[in-house]
Amino acid sequence: MANFPRRRALRRAERNPRCGGRVVSILVALALGTFAACAPDDGIPRTASGHPDFNGIWSALGNAYWDVEPHMARPALAMQEGPVVPVPANEVVALGAVGSVPSGQGIVVGGSIPYLPEALERRDENRGRWLERDPEIRCYLPGVPRANYMHLPFQIFQSESKFFIAYEYAGAVRDIYLEDPGPPQVDSWMGQSVGRWEEDTFVVTVNGFNGQTWFDRAGNHHSYRLVVTERWTMLGPDHLMYEATMEDPETFSEPWTIRLPLYRNVDPDARLGQFKCVPFVEELMYGHLRKNPIR
Repeated sequence: MANFPRRRALRRAERNPRCGGRVVSILVALALGTFAACAPDDGIPRTASGHPDFNGIWSALGNAYWDVEPHMARPALAMQEGPVVPVPANEVVALGAVGSVPSGQGIVVGGSIPYLPEALERRDENRGRWLERDPEIRCYLPGVPRANYMHLPFQIFQSESKFFIAYEYAGAVRDIYLEDPGPPQVDSWMGQSVGRWEEDTFVVTVNGFNGQTWFDRAGNHHSYRLVVTERWTMLGPDHLMYEATMEDPETFSEPWTIRLPLYRNVDPDARLGQFKCVPFVEELMYGHLRKNPIR
């Protein structure tokens, strides 16, 4: 069994025009540890074992972090009754266009999330009380899959034995196990991730959530029973397709999937920034405890 990856690589190389079916040359390449030279000629960077190489800084485009479902532009998420029509809530009025919601075509396959009736009511309530309920506002960890399509990038560190993701937002991280360690010991914001390869697709199962994260700023939510199955598939040297299927019988009537492309930052000087926002929300969360509150 220890030689199974090499046998699989050998079979793949024998079918590869770049290697010309020259078994002797392939065996020499394997012996020298340089088999990557006979990887498929598809432009996708690969590791020595032939798997796609995801190393780099990635980000999503679009406005799914506002709302994963299709939506039109609107003045704000938090609204209040106005003299004629609803207007932005007092807390966001001064933000003007910065506090408004841009339109988005959505990333939910099929367009809408299949909520159970009570869960849909909770989503609508969350949306109306966004300012006090959205975990992002208080710098709580974003959870999965939300972390992957926020407005801030993330970096993948991949080797033959490790797969690690660092997110700019709130210093969130994911250590993706390549061997199943068993059930999660505790529930957490980011859950427990276990990955495996299916041909060229990296499949990750995530569970063990605490049930407090959202999918976006629009109040889309889940329970602690959420199980996310991610599929990371390279489309080219600097593009990959990201899919995530959500299963949660307490919240949804059936599994549903999001799909969106992710883009690698090709700037040679690119670095992952730090946005450890906990100190930035202290006044919001604890300012009222001052002897003389300033708001």
